[in-house]
Formats: sequence, structure tokens, C-alpha cells
Amino acid sequence: MNRKVLLSVIVLLLSITLQAQNKSNGKQIWAKSFLNQKAPKLEVQEWLTEKPDLNGKFVLIDFWATWCGPCRRFIPELNKFHKKFGDKLVIIGLSSESAETIRKMESPKIKYYIASDPLSRTKNAVQVRGIPHVILMSPDGIVRWEGFPALPGYELTEKVIDDIIKKYDKK
Repeated sequence: MNRKVLLSVIVLLLSITLQAQNKSNGKQIWAKSFLNQKAPKLEVQEWLTEKPDLNGKFVLIDFWATWCGPCRRFIPELNKFHKKFGDKLVIIGLSSESAETIRKMESPKIKYYIASDPLSRTKNAVQVRGIPHVILMSPDGIVRWEGFPALPGYELTEKVIDDIIKKYDKK
């Protein structure tokens, strides 16, 4: 077998392997999967709201940006989740943009916690390659849902969140 064919086969196999590693429960995700594993540490440079108390709470981190259309379209849903589940769930919008850039965005209005980390420490730890990307953790820090929140067939909905809270709430 000549070198070009062999190299092509190796590249193809590597591509298939990497693609398979980025699937979670059969769905494509554009990040490293942490499903049913401990989530990386949340690192924030600046809170644009008060810092939330995460103790004993479910935590949803939305990796987003002001320039991202799908991210902005999902904000009203996150606002609804915050209103409905706020006693048990902390929602954090985490952007790698500067605090100044985030503050300039007036619409849609964000009603949950917002943080900026231009160093992208948590985003890099999760290896996010496409936004919006959401991870939802139970109070013990284990990721119970992850992915693109509007992926057809795998949408993050009130029912999905409610089911996760009922299943993993120890109180």
C-alpha cells in the first residue's frame, strides 16, 4: 500500500474515532463530554451580576457570546428556566468576551447570573468548539446534561430540567 493511501486511511480512522468520542447518548456535541462525570472547576474573571451561591444547587452553565445568534435566541428560554427553577437551579451565562462587551448588549435582557472570563479557562477545560453549549450539573458537581440546547431531538426543555432535578435532588 502506498504512503498516500495509508495516510488517508489513518486520517479517516482518526476522524471517525474523534467524532465518536464527541457524541453523548447518541447526540453530537461540540465539546468534550463530561456526562455523568465531575465537571471542571468554574473559573470566572468577573461577575457582571452578584456572585451566585452554588451550595446545594443544580448549576447550569451556558457558554455563549453576544455575537452568537443561537445564543441570543436561547436567552429567553434560560430566563424562563431561571424563573421556574430558581429555588433549586442556578443559571450562569459565561462568555469569553470582555465585561464591557457583554454590558453593551441590551437585548434580549438576561435575568440570570452573568460572568466574563476572557481567558476562557472553563470553556477550554470543557473544550467547547461550538456555542451555545450548556452543561447542567447536579449539586454534587456531576454533569447530568450537556450539549447544544436547541439540537433537534435533544432540546433542553423545562421537562428535561424538571426530570433531572427530580432524579438527582437529594433534599
